[in-house]
Amino acid sequence: MSTSTKAKNSRPVQLLGRAGMACYGVVHLLIAYLAIRIVAAGGGQEADGRGAISELGATGGVLLWVVAVGLIAYGLWQALMAATGYSWVGKTRRRVAKRVASVARCVMGISLGVYAIQLASGAGGEGSGDQQQQEFTGKLLALPAGPFLVAVLAAVVLGVAVAAALKGIRKSFLDDLDFSSLPSGTRTWVEQLGRVGYLAKAVVFGLVGVLIGFAAFSHDPGQAGGLDAALRTLAAQPFGSALLIAVAAGLAAFGAYCFGAAWAHRK
Repeated sequence: MSTSTKAKNSRPVQLLGRAGMACYGVVHLLIAYLAIRIVAAGGGQEADGRGAISELGATGGVLLWVVAVGLIAYGLWQALMAATGYSWVGKTRRRVAKRVASVARCVMGISLGVYAIQLASGAGGEGSGDQQQQEFTGKLLALPAGPFLVAVLAAVVLGVAVAAALKGIRKSFLDDLDFSSLPSGTRTWVEQLGRVGYLAKAVVFGLVGVLIGFAAFSHDPGQAGGLDAALRTLAAQPFGSALLIAVAAGLAAFGAYCFGAAWAHRK
């Protein structure tokens, strides 16, 4: 057994990683809350991961530190999963896809954790997720064949949206869970929360991909945006408030799913 496999399966790493996944769920619950505030007030804190961390920071420093450590632990756990995890997946192609997804979650968890540490220590943080997305898109557009590169990025994000939708429809996320470790009668709840949650994430990833695509075709990085821009774009559509409330409910469902998945995730 390799060193990384032993580390991944050790009890302290498992406990920290699973606690971190619960923190990841808390972030999604806060994003859902911030999305509802868009409907209620038409503004407020950015409805994305950084906005969720900032909202949490307003409640007190100790909780922010706990979530910061948890998110970094979650990111490191995902790094170990990317290196040696998903041994229960039979097909090599699916195992590789899951490990690539773990790399993305590793980056997300650690980046949010570092941002939380910056806020908790009073150092402040960089711009919002939308600003960072626009700056990155602007740098890509400035390169030779920049619009093509941005279009490729849009296609990748849309591919992620399709993958999330299929995950929700096919309920393939259940393959990574061991329900024998959950209290009896909870499988149906975890299954339904995960299904709704992944479908909601598919919607927001799809909107982000469309915004990046607009930036590619218009050569305007200001057209791009992250999760917050996607949610506000949705709110601006006909029946947008109802649609945004539905998506917010889905994101909240994903946040709740993370608690069950943290408990039952396979090693």
